[in-house]
Amino acid sequence: MVFRRLFGNGGIPLEIDTIVPDEPVRPGGTLKGEVVVRAPERDLKIESIRMRLVANASLTHKGDGDGKDDGATLCYPSASGWFELKKGEERRIPFSERLKWETPPNEMRGERLGVSIGVRTEVEAVGVKAATDLDPVRVETLPLHEAVLDAFEAEGYSFESSRVYESSLTRVEYHLYLWQGFRLVDQRGGEGRPPRVELVFHTNAVGSEVFLRRFREGGDRYWDNKPKALRFVAAHHEVGSRDFGADARAWLERLATLKRGKNEPEDEG
Repeated sequence: MVFRRLFGNGGIPLEIDTIVPDEPVRPGGTLKGEVVVRAPERDLKIESIRMRLVANASLTHKGDGDGKDDGATLCYPSASGWFELKKGEERRIPFSERLKWETPPNEMRGERLGVSIGVRTEVEAVGVKAATDLDPVRVETLPLHEAVLDAFEAEGYSFESSRVYESSLTRVEYHLYLWQGFRLVDQRGGEGRPPRVELVFHTNAVGSEVFLRRFREGGDRYWDNKPKALRFVAAHHEVGSRDFGADARAWLERLATLKRGKNEPEDEG
């Protein structure tokens, strides 16, 4: 356990630590942990404990708050505040929060996907107001994500990188103002095969809307400024019974003939 020593007026320290188990949680699952608070030098009244789960997003923008640009907010795990600590006393406050289905994963089968996700804890006490560093959280891909990505891998499109963009998808109902792109690179080559493609999963309790587009370099975060995308649907319960390999071949063939026009997802079912 590594405490953060937060110094306030008069040099009175407050020590806090956010403990997140080193095991992955999946979108739709429950993130659990605890905040440990300690007053090493004197009695101290804790006024509030606020927590945010954040993901590093490409081209995030500063909002109307304090101007900090530390990532896209995924949820606000709750930890109760407003209590008194005696000198030398330590208090452990558990927290639990169910992740939204749209939460971007940052690892697949133990492999990191290049997305940082973590909990930031902010504590207010008399004379003290400060935040911890980001405590990392492991969010694992769902079986549906893995089945689709495995199918593209079998067709010669290997995972290259992943990024989270702080913007919204077109014509979808969303609960998080962000989307995650999986960039895949063609290892086979050949006429008509896009050298790079991007997969996007917009997931809910039933399954995913799966978007496929040609990948184009560029930092613009807005969906409508990206290449035109095809839209498909897949259900969680289809993993193990649906031939996603056939789907990947058909989707890639359709993408190869897609006209590059106004960026509106084309429904392919």
